[in-house]
Amino acid sequence: MTTSGAQPTWDGPAVYVEGVHKSFGEVQALRGIDLVVERGHVLGLLGPNGAGKTTAVKVLTTLLAPDRGRALVEGRDVVRSPEAVREIIGLAGQSTAIQEELTGRENLEIMGRLYHLDAETRRRRAGELLERFDLGEAADRPTRGYSGGMQRRLDLALSLVSRPAVLFLDEPTTGLDPRSRLGMWEVIRELVSSGTTLLLTTQYLEEADELADEIVVIDHGKVIAAGTAQDLKNRVGGDVVEFHVVERDRTAEAVEAVRALSGSAPSVDADAGRVSIRVGGSGSSALVETVRRLDARSIHTEGLGVRRPSLEDVFLALTGHGAAEGDAPASQARRGRRSGRRS
Repeated sequence: MTTSGAQPTWDGPAVYVEGVHKSFGEVQALRGIDLVVERGHVLGLLGPNGAGKTTAVKVLTTLLAPDRGRALVEGRDVVRSPEAVREIIGLAGQSTAIQEELTGRENLEIMGRLYHLDAETRRRRAGELLERFDLGEAADRPTRGYSGGMQRRLDLALSLVSRPAVLFLDEPTTGLDPRSRLGMWEVIRELVSSGTTLLLTTQYLEEADELADEIVVIDHGKVIAAGTAQDLKNRVGGDVVEFHVVERDRTAEAVEAVRALSGSAPSVDADAGRVSIRVGGSGSSALVETVRRLDARSIHTEGLGVRRPSLEDVFLALTGHGAAEGDAPASQARRGRRSGRRS
């Protein structure tokens, strides 16, 4: 969703959110979140399914009205001046806005018509975006034949027809294969280098690490941490010892063998036999002790090593579960399915 691109006229941040609440019946999707996105920066909004990420985007793009709190986009209030907000934003949501019976070029030109661009401007802008997103050769083919990566690129192009000052990307790489995801990252980097302000929601920790200037972690509708990727990693502290148990049925025994080496519970992927332990101080000494304890029980491992904390470790430390898990109440999941709302 985009509109005619008015230029920013105020000196504050591109996005300012203070104490925003939003409920759906008894379900509190947002519980007083605060956000600030400086102009020309990328804010990564990170959280599991059901955390409230999409609800926050819908409030900021005027698709939902907050119950209380204040949200400004380039100084425009999303409640008092929704039309003014729509004039300066772009949105690429989780579901594409593509008309599959139309060609890529036709999709872009129709979007330009919706935003009252004249015929020559529509044609020129469509051509520019098709080339920019490497869709020139497929421009005049029906989009139903596009690959998933091509459709996502076209959807992002649609959100840029009017040259928005602020762009909202709601999990833009969900469902893409690794190659297409890397390609989308390059496109996003190009947009940011040209001065676009971006709010990006994602479940992919490496995506936030790669693209975001700052990261806000949201869980159960509340902001639980904020800072640069390095700031958040520093909060975890220490190194991480990680290994895979060769005999998967002995994973629990391996966990018991090394549990005392950490002040927090180890992270375990039982199916893969992967065990990660956050250790304070020197990872090398913890590594030696891990080897000693596992050898004492004749537990065979692969890939035993030590590394610095990742955003996955941060998320586990902050929430107690992985970023892709989520633990929203069953009532919320049922309500979301009935209403078609994704958060």
